[in-house]
Amino acid sequence: MRYLMAAAYEAKNAEIKNRHGFEKSHSQGLLGMHIQSATTLFVVNMKRIITLMG
Repeated sequence: MRYLMAAAYEAKNAEIKNRHGFEKSHSQGLLGMHIQSATTLFVVNMKRIITLMG
């Protein structure tokens, strides 16, 4: 059971890294990385919500 949950998390992390440009920071500094991570996770969550709704 724990393996299945871990596999689901790894698949989501791979999607964030490979499809949404989270592999490398596109800005300099800690603030830029925070902004990039917040917007990336917002977009991924919105995609998930839209998929579940329709």
